[in-house]
Amino acid sequence: MLASKEAVVNYMTPLGLNHIMATSHHYGPAPWVKDAGRADWNPVYYHKADSTGIGFNRTESGSNALAQYAPEVQQQWSHINSCDYRYLLWFHHVPWSYKINTGRTLWNELCYRYNSGVDTVRWMRQTWDRLAKLVDKEKFQHVKMLLGIHEQEAIWWRNACLLYFQTFSKMPFPRGLEQPDKDLSYYQSLKFPFAPGIGGNL
Repeated sequence: MLASKEAVVNYMTPLGLNHIMATSHHYGPAPWVKDAGRADWNPVYYHKADSTGIGFNRTESGSNALAQYAPEVQQQWSHINSCDYRYLLWFHHVPWSYKINTGRTLWNELCYRYNSGVDTVRWMRQTWDRLAKLVDKEKFQHVKMLLGIHEQEAIWWRNACLLYFQTFSKMPFPRGLEQPDKDLSYYQSLKFPFAPGIGGNL
C-alpha cells in the first residue's frame, strides 16, 4: 500500500497539476469546469491549458507566487530546466512539445504518468489477490471490492483528463499506452446528484 500515494498523484494530479476535480462535491475529474463562482474555484484557473501548453506560471513573469519561497528554492524552481518535474506544472506554463528532464515531451510524459497511476492500482489488485489464503474471507472480499472501485476510478480520471487536455495539445496518445474506450463527451456528461459536498444535491 506504500505505492498508493504516488499512484493517486499520477492518475489525478501528475507533474504538479492540481484542483481539477468536479465542482462542489469534488468527486471525480472535471478539468473543463470554468463557471464555479470565483475564478480560483475553477479547474481551468489552475491548469491553464491552451493551444501552447499547460500549467500555471508562478514565476516572476507570471503571478510571482514563487517569491514566497526561500531564495534557494526560488533559484531552482524558477527555471523550467531545473524545476523538479513533479512540480513543473505548478510553477510553469509548459509547451506541449517541450522535452522535460525525463527525456519525454510534456504531452507524452503526462500520458505516461496518468497510465502509470492506473498500472500501479492494477498491480495493487494483483498483489492483494495473491494474499487470499492469508486473510479472512470477509476482509479479503471487502478490500478486493474497494480495489476494483479504485481501478475504475483511476481509469476514469486518466481518460477524462487526457481526452480533455488532448483538445488543446492536438497530439496523439503515445503508442503502447492504453487508449480511452469512450469519448470526452461521455465523461463530461456524468452527473452525481447524491455525492456529498458543498451545495448538496444541486
